[in-house]
Amino acid sequence: MLSLPVVRLSAAAVLAAAFLIGCERKEEEAKAPPPPPPEKLVLTPVAFAALPGWSADRVAEAVPAFQRSCAKVKALAADRSIGPDGVGGKAADWQAPCAELAKLPPGDDAAARAYFETWFTPYAAANNEERRGLFTGYYEVELKGSRTPDPAFPVPLYKRPADLVMVDLGEFADRWKGERTAGRVTAGRLKPFEDRAAIEAGALSGKGLELVWLQDPIATFFLHIQGSGRVSFPDGTETRVGYAAQNGHKYVAIGRELIDRGALKREEVSLQTIRAWLQANPGEAAALMNKNPSYVFFQELKGEGPNGAQNVALTPGRSLAIDSKFLPYGVPVWLDAEDPLDAQTRLRRLLIAQDTGGAIRGPVRGDVFWGHGPEAEEKAGVMKSAGEYYVLLPKTVAPAS
Repeated sequence: MLSLPVVRLSAAAVLAAAFLIGCERKEEEAKAPPPPPPEKLVLTPVAFAALPGWSADRVAEAVPAFQRSCAKVKALAADRSIGPDGVGGKAADWQAPCAELAKLPPGDDAAARAYFETWFTPYAAANNEERRGLFTGYYEVELKGSRTPDPAFPVPLYKRPADLVMVDLGEFADRWKGERTAGRVTAGRLKPFEDRAAIEAGALSGKGLELVWLQDPIATFFLHIQGSGRVSFPDGTETRVGYAAQNGHKYVAIGRELIDRGALKREEVSLQTIRAWLQANPGEAAALMNKNPSYVFFQELKGEGPNGAQNVALTPGRSLAIDSKFLPYGVPVWLDAEDPLDAQTRLRRLLIAQDTGGAIRGPVRGDVFWGHGPEAEEKAGVMKSAGEYYVLLPKTVAPAS
């Protein structure tokens, strides 16, 4: 057996080496950019005259949406805080404005504009000092399906499982406000629920959870992302389906995976281009869709709809999904963003915060509901608009920020 020479370093050499390594690390740390500050909603009061395009919008179109949200606020106790950290004041602050709202003549833009100017103060919203954010769109998907199992309609749309437990983590600690999870209680402990891949592989089959059966797995995947849809049946009838629950897994955007693979460029990513890739690559489509572990369960909707997270019917072009960790549901929001179909014009309109979504994260982030049909799909599919928004709060409210 060969013996290898033993190399011994003096204590001074060891210390010198450690010193040099330490210096190199300090230099690397000095070169590294500082971590971004924690996300924080900052509201700065402005005049209505500062809202770009305020005088040109058909403000009255947003009034029916706001009336639905006001009905929710009216049912709250007067001392109930509105939004995280009471950013929207108390329910009592909204009582008088909501009562006055009912007196507005329908379709009167001038009267609606005067109403908001009388009762509200606009606040420019920022994430710390950054006022610009991302605004996307969503829509009500149209699908073909069957109420009974059929080889032509192989994709089950599941109802909420009875053993699925939804958890609002904000009820346990302030630092978790706006965070949610879900799971199943096993032996007295909450365990993660099955992810998309497991459910697609049949984890829930045979349990009587099928709501309807759908024709197209790719269209069904986009239904899960959008959260609501209309299903037409072979006999000519139709039903609406909407969000009932979610499996607790974080939403993952498969468009990012396609960018990482080099299949799409960042500026090319849209609902339309992702769908085209999935259709053109059927052998890889299922695996790619399963990269998103989030899975949505549905319910059949009656009456107006679809409903948002505030549990009110959404209004096409006037309802906005926001991050409820920062903003309360029901607040009017003035949006100034790039038009999704024309980069040379601006999308400037009054919307009402009535929904949220797994991908809607941050103080300056929104998702515009466009309704249903080809035009709504086109707008929602391509909308990746940079913009700003202003939050309208009753004049009796003084936000802490």
